[in-house]
Amino acid sequence: MFRFNLKTTLVVDAVTCIGLFLLGVFATDTIAEILGLPVGIVAVAGWIGLPSASLMLFAAMQKPPSRHLANLIAIGNLGWVVASLAVLMAFSSQMTGVGILLVVIQALIVLDLAIFEAKGAASLPKPVAVY
Repeated sequence: MFRFNLKTTLVVDAVTCIGLFLLGVFATDTIAEILGLPVGIVAVAGWIGLPSASLMLFAAMQKPPSRHLANLIAIGNLGWVVASLAVLMAFSSQMTGVGILLVVIQALIVLDLAIFEAKGAASLPKPVAVY
């Protein structure tokens, strides 16, 4: 039986962001051609992956992860989903079929990660205020 784990979700999310960084920054032209997107969009997406992965790994290493940081990461992922939909709306006429499919699939995966991270954050103990 699968048991939800916030730390594992954060690590998986970070690994995907590292992959995005590597492909978007070091294979920009190839990825842009495959997707049918401008090189600048691919490069910016790639560079977003590096700080995102760093933040996710930082949160995953905390014992327990910060509730606020996990929520911030979930909100950032929702922003990524919205940005993905905006890219589709703005560039779908020039995108390849494979590009449209890949952007939709990655947006759905990121949405799932955001939901898992938000649920994980909600399951963490609430911080106790000390006066």
